Amino acid sequence: MILRKYISLLIIVLLPFGGVIAQNKQLPNIVLLLADDLGYRDLSCYGSTQVNTPNLDNLAAKGMRFTDFYAGSAVCSPSRAALMTGRSSVRAGIYSWIHTSHKMHLVEKEFTTAELLKQAGYATAHIGKWHLGYDLEESSGPGPNPGDQGFDHWIATGNNAIPSHHNPENFVRNGLALGEVKGYSSHFLADEAIGWLEDRPKDKPFFINLWFHEPHQKVAAPDGYLEKHQDTNLPAYYGSIENMDAAIGRVLTELEKQGLTSETLVVFMSDNGSYRGSNGSNGELTKGKTTLWEGGIRVPGIFSWPGVIAEGTIENQPAGVVDIFPTIKEIVEGEIDKNIVIDGSSLLPVFKEGKFERKKPLYWFYPPSRPVAVIRKDSWNLIADPEIEIPRGNMFQEEYIGIIKETKLQNFRLYNLRNDPKQSKDVSSENPEVFEGMKKEMIKLHEEIVKEAIDWRDFSWPNN
Repeated sequence: MILRKYISLLIIVLLPFGGVIAQNKQLPNIVLLLADDLGYRDLSCYGSTQVNTPNLDNLAAKGMRFTDFYAGSAVCSPSRAALMTGRSSVRAGIYSWIHTSHKMHLVEKEFTTAELLKQAGYATAHIGKWHLGYDLEESSGPGPNPGDQGFDHWIATGNNAIPSHHNPENFVRNGLALGEVKGYSSHFLADEAIGWLEDRPKDKPFFINLWFHEPHQKVAAPDGYLEKHQDTNLPAYYGSIENMDAAIGRVLTELEKQGLTSETLVVFMSDNGSYRGSNGSNGELTKGKTTLWEGGIRVPGIFSWPGVIAEGTIENQPAGVVDIFPTIKEIVEGEIDKNIVIDGSSLLPVFKEGKFERKKPLYWFYPPSRPVAVIRKDSWNLIADPEIEIPRGNMFQEEYIGIIKETKLQNFRLYNLRNDPKQSKDVSSENPEVFEGMKKEMIKLHEEIVKEAIDWRDFSWPNN
């Protein structure tokens, strides 16, 4: 199965749009930084009064900071699937966060950012949390692991750092378990990234997928950060964010040391909003993680690319992690199978010209949440509930897929997020044309995506 995939990938690389691109065009290095459960207001450049994040603040000052940037879902795994594929998480088969009891995982046939970049001649590395499947060790099962999804080198945890960010014991490097590693997860990942940057093939552009565990529970931070925040009720939470910022600073310093800053696109995002809820890490936005209200999906989004993105740019147009794949695809002029439906849109025109035309609205469908479905278009936000009650518990059961595929949507509500970021007033009756138009778009997208989504009840290995 894996052999067939890589034979196909080899054929693609030999086509004119493959490895030849890397030889004929100066392509940027790409570093994707992803935080875990970081809220919209959890960085000082996004208005935090508790946290000081000088390295990320400096990255934003040298590039573009989005005010309306969105995760791929309200929880980890589906958001990561959207980031890796440019597809709605449910279209990619990931309905909720993945538990070890699930068959659900990012299937091998999904074409990832890493595979797109490998075909363009990049060296690739995944470093950090994975949570798109648990079969990481060589002897653990059929996978796929990051190596099967396009990464030359990888080190990962299936889910969270265990027992916490301090001295984690569940990292696996290229299929081999490491046991306990000393120190804090964010700096261990920085060490790995710096080491890989030093040893990487120097004749290729590179891609690093650097996915941190902070500030997902169980949080941990060095004593200095804990003492700094001892007067708050969340010293380890705030400390873990500042510790992650320091680790990111070390990686950015290494890029500068090697003379790579001017030729590297660096992106920082979060996989969903904070579990702290409203009036905290998510600012004034309603609710938080596990919900499709703004607090659950609106997150920081920072892009730095010297010479392409103007310094100090504040961008108000809605965008999200689902746009990363199509953006990279346009940057490297890559091609994909014409039958693959991409839901995101390239942000390259925003970087170069400040203009942007989204081909379809941003869309989310997360079965345990109410609202269960959301689309964002310009300043408008439309939400809906399911006609058939889908269980709302935190633990997704694959037996729910039957009613998920059957249910229609109801109870549509419209908000103008420019005027009402708290989503406190339904303005559908005041804007009937906008409401009806977005309602039709949502229904069409929902039916199309749910139809394509994998029914894990029928899945069996090696049906990958």
